[in-house]
Amino acid sequence: MKRTLTLALASMLLLALLAAPAYAAEKVTILYPGDESDRMTELLRGELGDKLLADLDMEIEVIWLPWGEYWDHKTIKLQAMDPIDLYWDGTGNIGQVYNRQECRPLDELIETYGQDMLKVLPIEHIRGGGTINGEIFAIPSAYKPASASRQLVCLRQDILEAVGMSHIATADDLFEFAVKAKEMFPEIKGVGDPMYFPISRFFATEPLLLCIARDELVAYNEATQQAVCYFETEAFQELCKFNAKLAAAGLFSDEETLNYEARDARLDSGNYLWMEGSLGKDLERINSLRGNVPEAKLATYLLAPDKPKYITTAGGEALFIPYSAANPEGAMKFLNWLYGSQENFRLAIFGVEGVDYQLIDGAVAPLEEGGTLPEFFYEWMFDNASYKAFPADVSQEYIDNYLAWDEGALVSAMLGFQFNNEKVLEVEVRLQEAMRDFRPLMTGFVDFDDVYPGFIQNLKDAGIDEYVAEVQFQIDAFLGK
Repeated sequence: MKRTLTLALASMLLLALLAAPAYAAEKVTILYPGDESDRMTELLRGELGDKLLADLDMEIEVIWLPWGEYWDHKTIKLQAMDPIDLYWDGTGNIGQVYNRQECRPLDELIETYGQDMLKVLPIEHIRGGGTINGEIFAIPSAYKPASASRQLVCLRQDILEAVGMSHIATADDLFEFAVKAKEMFPEIKGVGDPMYFPISRFFATEPLLLCIARDELVAYNEATQQAVCYFETEAFQELCKFNAKLAAAGLFSDEETLNYEARDARLDSGNYLWMEGSLGKDLERINSLRGNVPEAKLATYLLAPDKPKYITTAGGEALFIPYSAANPEGAMKFLNWLYGSQENFRLAIFGVEGVDYQLIDGAVAPLEEGGTLPEFFYEWMFDNASYKAFPADVSQEYIDNYLAWDEGALVSAMLGFQFNNEKVLEVEVRLQEAMRDFRPLMTGFVDFDDVYPGFIQNLKDAGIDEYVAEVQFQIDAFLGK
């Protein structure tokens, strides 16, 4: 009888265990641009996954979208309310993301779950770049020197030196470099990027800052505090004519016009000369480039270096937690963990020491001389001065220049401004259609004198003046505060 009772109790216990829900760790889903490598899969399932499980009892799932699909598919997924917990976009798009209701306020999440993050990503930095109507809706994820953001030229320094030049400071220098490079290396396909931020800086006769919206419809004149249509400025017209001169010399191809967004890939291929840069862009791209051209060197230059450098943004990268998030708390916990220690940061960005990289005098370096570092979560997306790991072959002069870059820089009155396009959405749609000649003009693909007047008239007909007036209204309100 006792044995029967024991067996019955054991059976009941087994049934209870079978009926109980299986244990599951907290899950966070991240939408991310690019292609997942085999090693990234291993890291997520292995060392990185194990540490997240041990530290946070958390698993992360990364949904990868190739760069060519990221922007459109991201919007589709978010509008469909797919359960995405965390995703990336640019700080210039925060207003648009907010208007599409693709981001939730983060103040309480940061207060409750993000305090370790604030040690290396100060709350002033987050508020300065991610606030709308007094609430934080985005986390500017990179914290580093930021003046003259996107106004630098990142170019093939090895080719520059091969053609007998040492540095670049003017548009004429760029043209000379491109022509000489094409003559010496006929396999070069072109320059790679129209670079309208850096070259506009050079040609602008006033401090024009392209810091209002992603499509650069509107520029801001720091001297007059006035918004202007960028396409009507002398700087844009001179940019078009400069690139037309490059095109006439065989240095722009259809590729730059028709596939503008692939400029990183073009530089990485080793077949092109330059792209728009920002501080540290050369370090960001060098490993990918050396995968194709092992002896390659990159460098960044600021055109018109005597002109003031303005800080217009809290970095170009932003992280969002959408309303569709199934686990917004978990997303913030993950960011807090990522920024919480150099150990965590390096694991997510560089992988495992001795497996993916080695440390040489405290600097991150490939395992083999001349080798490349594998890519995990992009360093440029989370670039942080507190955790900056300069490659072992970078000179102390480069490091000193990097750390001192913002010395003497001017803080733009637009720092922290986010344009709300809600009142001009229909105008914006018409302007996008009217802008169809923008890139062909910018790259010299069409004749400037023939196309430019009609291009401006199309913008006028679409409502560019109304759009600029709304931007100015919001600027005045922002400055008034």
